Amino acid sequence: MTTQPPPDARTRVLDAAEAIVQARGVPAMTLEAVARDAGVSKGGLLYHFASKEALLAGMLGRLADSITADFDATVAAQAEGPGRVARAMLAWAFDEMACEHQDRAAAVFLAAFHHDRALLDPVRAVFDRMRIAVAEDGLAPGAGLAIMAATDGLFMSHVFGLYTFGPDDLRAMRGALERLLEAAP
Repeated sequence: MTTQPPPDARTRVLDAAEAIVQARGVPAMTLEAVARDAGVSKGGLLYHFASKEALLAGMLGRLADSITADFDATVAAQAEGPGRVARAMLAWAFDEMACEHQDRAAAVFLAAFHHDRALLDPVRAVFDRMRIAVAEDGLAPGAGLAIMAATDGLFMSHVFGLYTFGPDDLRAMRGALERLLEAAP
Protein backbone atom coordinates (compact mmCIF):
# COMPACT_ATOMS: atom_id res chain seq x y z
CA MET A 1 0.00 0.00 0.00
CA THR A 2 1.41 3.37 -1.01
CA THR A 3 0.74 6.46 1.02
CA GLN A 4 0.34 9.91 -0.43
CA PRO A 5 3.04 12.38 0.52
CA PRO A 6 1.77 15.18 2.72
CA PRO A 7 0.61 18.25 0.81
CA ASP A 8 3.18 20.97 0.29
CA ALA A 9 2.92 24.25 2.20
CA ARG A 10 1.27 26.10 -0.71
CA THR A 11 -1.45 23.45 -0.99
CA ARG A 12 -1.98 23.41 2.80
CA VAL A 13 -2.39 27.20 2.76
CA LEU A 14 -4.97 27.07 -0.04
CA ASP A 15 -6.81 24.19 1.66
CA ALA A 16 -6.84 26.06 4.98
CA ALA A 17 -8.15 29.27 3.41
CA GLU A 18 -11.01 27.38 1.72
CA ALA A 19 -11.84 25.50 4.92
CA ILE A 20 -11.94 28.72 6.96
CA VAL A 21 -14.35 30.38 4.53
CA GLN A 22 -16.54 27.26 4.44
CA ALA A 23 -16.65 26.88 8.23
CA ARG A 24 -16.51 30.43 9.54
CA GLY A 25 -17.17 32.80 6.66
CA VAL A 26 -15.17 35.28 4.62
CA PRO A 27 -14.36 37.72 7.47
CA ALA A 28 -12.59 34.90 9.37
CA MET A 29 -10.13 34.38 6.51
CA THR A 30 -7.25 36.43 7.87
CA LEU A 31 -3.66 35.70 6.93
CA GLU A 32 -2.96 34.81 10.55
CA ALA A 33 -5.85 32.32 10.72
CA VAL A 34 -4.87 30.74 7.41
CA ALA A 35 -1.22 30.38 8.46
CA ARG A 36 -2.23 28.84 11.80
CA ASP A 37 -4.68 26.38 10.23
CA ALA A 38 -2.17 25.46 7.50
CA GLY A 39 0.56 24.81 10.06
CA VAL A 40 2.92 27.40 8.60
CA SER A 41 4.31 30.66 9.92
CA LYS A 42 2.86 33.90 8.64
CA GLY A 43 6.21 34.42 6.89
CA GLY A 44 5.81 31.01 5.26
CA LEU A 45 2.37 31.98 4.04
CA LEU A 46 3.68 35.30 2.73
CA TYR A 47 6.45 33.45 0.89
CA HIS A 48 3.77 31.76 -1.23
CA PHE A 49 1.16 34.54 -1.20
CA ALA A 50 2.42 38.07 -0.62
CA SER A 51 -1.03 39.42 0.29
CA LYS A 52 -4.62 38.43 0.90
CA GLU A 53 -5.31 39.34 -2.75
CA ALA A 54 -2.54 37.00 -3.87
CA LEU A 55 -4.01 34.24 -1.69
CA LEU A 56 -7.46 34.78 -3.18
CA ALA A 57 -5.97 34.82 -6.68
CA GLY A 58 -4.22 31.53 -5.88
CA MET A 59 -7.49 30.04 -4.65
CA LEU A 60 -9.28 31.13 -7.83
CA GLY A 61 -6.50 29.93 -10.10
CA ARG A 62 -6.59 26.51 -8.49
CA LEU A 63 -10.37 26.44 -8.73
CA ALA A 64 -10.30 27.45 -12.42
CA ASP A 65 -7.80 24.67 -13.14
CA SER A 66 -9.91 22.15 -11.23
CA ILE A 67 -13.14 23.15 -12.97
CA THR A 68 -11.44 22.97 -16.37
CA ALA A 69 -9.94 19.52 -15.71
CA ASP A 70 -13.17 18.10 -14.23
CA PHE A 71 -15.34 19.47 -16.99
CA ASP A 72 -13.01 18.43 -19.81
CA ALA A 73 -12.90 14.89 -18.39
CA THR A 74 -16.69 14.82 -18.15
CA VAL A 75 -17.03 15.99 -21.78
CA ALA A 76 -14.49 13.39 -22.93
CA ALA A 77 -16.57 10.66 -21.24
CA GLN A 78 -19.65 11.54 -23.34
CA ALA A 79 -20.44 10.02 -26.72
CA GLU A 80 -19.40 12.24 -29.60
CA GLY A 81 -21.99 14.11 -31.58
CA PRO A 82 -24.51 16.90 -31.08
CA GLY A 83 -25.29 17.57 -27.45
CA ARG A 84 -22.02 16.16 -26.11
CA VAL A 85 -21.20 19.26 -24.08
CA ALA A 86 -24.78 19.64 -22.82
CA ARG A 87 -24.82 15.96 -21.76
CA ALA A 88 -21.57 16.59 -19.92
CA MET A 89 -23.16 19.52 -18.12
CA LEU A 90 -25.98 17.27 -16.97
CA ALA A 91 -23.57 14.57 -15.85
CA TRP A 92 -21.39 17.15 -14.12
CA ALA A 93 -24.29 18.77 -12.30
CA PHE A 94 -26.19 15.64 -11.33
CA ASP A 95 -23.52 12.92 -11.09
CA GLU A 96 -20.01 14.28 -10.87
CA MET A 97 -20.18 17.30 -8.61
CA ALA A 98 -20.12 16.05 -5.05
CA CYS A 99 -21.25 18.45 -2.37
CA GLU A 100 -17.69 18.79 -1.03
CA HIS A 101 -16.51 20.01 -4.43
CA GLN A 102 -19.46 22.40 -4.65
CA ASP A 103 -18.81 23.68 -1.14
CA ARG A 104 -15.14 24.28 -1.92
CA ALA A 105 -16.04 26.19 -5.07
CA ALA A 106 -18.68 28.17 -3.21
CA ALA A 107 -16.18 29.18 -0.54
CA VAL A 108 -13.72 30.43 -3.13
CA PHE A 109 -16.41 32.28 -5.13
CA LEU A 110 -17.78 33.98 -2.05
CA ALA A 111 -14.36 34.97 -0.72
CA ALA A 112 -13.37 36.55 -4.03
CA PHE A 113 -16.76 38.18 -4.56
CA HIS A 114 -16.62 39.66 -1.06
CA HIS A 115 -13.08 40.97 -1.47
CA ASP A 116 -12.76 42.02 -5.13
CA ARG A 117 -15.09 40.83 -7.89
CA ALA A 118 -12.35 41.22 -10.49
CA LEU A 119 -10.58 38.27 -8.86
CA LEU A 120 -13.27 36.05 -10.40
CA ASP A 121 -11.93 36.74 -13.92
CA PRO A 122 -10.04 33.40 -14.26
CA VAL A 123 -13.21 31.47 -13.39
CA ARG A 124 -15.29 33.72 -15.64
CA ALA A 125 -12.95 32.80 -18.49
CA VAL A 126 -13.48 29.10 -17.81
CA PHE A 127 -17.26 29.49 -17.79
CA ASP A 128 -17.14 31.63 -20.92
CA ARG A 129 -15.22 28.82 -22.64
CA MET A 130 -17.92 26.39 -21.48
CA ARG A 131 -20.67 28.73 -22.70
CA ILE A 132 -19.10 28.93 -26.15
CA ALA A 133 -18.67 25.14 -26.27
CA VAL A 134 -22.31 24.49 -25.37
CA ALA A 135 -23.53 27.13 -27.82
CA GLU A 136 -21.57 25.37 -30.58
CA ASP A 137 -22.68 21.90 -29.46
CA GLY A 138 -24.90 21.19 -32.47
CA LEU A 139 -28.19 21.71 -30.66
CA ALA A 140 -31.05 24.02 -31.52
CA PRO A 141 -30.21 27.63 -30.63
CA GLY A 142 -30.65 28.15 -26.91
CA ALA A 143 -31.14 24.48 -25.93
CA GLY A 144 -27.62 23.94 -24.61
CA LEU A 145 -27.55 27.36 -23.01
CA ALA A 146 -30.83 26.58 -21.22
CA ILE A 147 -29.26 23.40 -19.84
CA MET A 148 -26.19 25.36 -18.77
CA ALA A 149 -28.33 28.00 -17.04
CA ALA A 150 -30.38 25.31 -15.28
CA THR A 151 -27.30 23.50 -13.98
CA ASP A 152 -25.73 26.79 -12.91
CA GLY A 153 -28.97 27.56 -11.06
CA LEU A 154 -28.72 24.27 -9.19
CA PHE A 155 -25.21 25.19 -8.10
CA MET A 156 -26.23 28.70 -7.04
CA SER A 157 -29.19 27.38 -5.05
CA HIS A 158 -26.71 25.18 -3.20
CA VAL A 159 -24.16 27.97 -2.70
CA PHE A 160 -26.64 30.35 -1.16
CA GLY A 161 -28.83 27.75 0.52
CA LEU A 162 -31.84 29.18 -1.26
CA TYR A 163 -33.62 25.86 -1.53
CA THR A 164 -32.90 22.16 -1.43
CA PHE A 165 -34.25 19.63 -3.86
CA GLY A 166 -35.08 16.10 -2.86
CA PRO A 167 -34.07 13.07 -4.93
CA ASP A 168 -37.45 12.93 -6.70
CA ASP A 169 -37.21 16.60 -7.67
CA LEU A 170 -33.67 16.13 -8.98
CA ARG A 171 -34.69 13.09 -11.05
CA ALA A 172 -37.65 15.01 -12.49
CA MET A 173 -35.49 18.04 -13.36
CA ARG A 174 -32.82 15.89 -14.95
CA GLY A 175 -35.49 14.06 -16.95
CA ALA A 176 -36.94 17.34 -18.19
CA LEU A 177 -33.49 18.57 -19.24
CA GLU A 178 -32.70 15.26 -20.95
CA ARG A 179 -35.96 15.53 -22.89
CA LEU A 180 -34.86 18.98 -24.03
CA LEU A 181 -31.67 17.36 -25.31
CA GLU A 182 -33.58 14.58 -27.06
CA ALA A 183 -35.88 17.07 -28.77
CA ALA A 184 -32.93 19.00 -30.17
CA PRO A 185 -31.76 18.07 -33.66
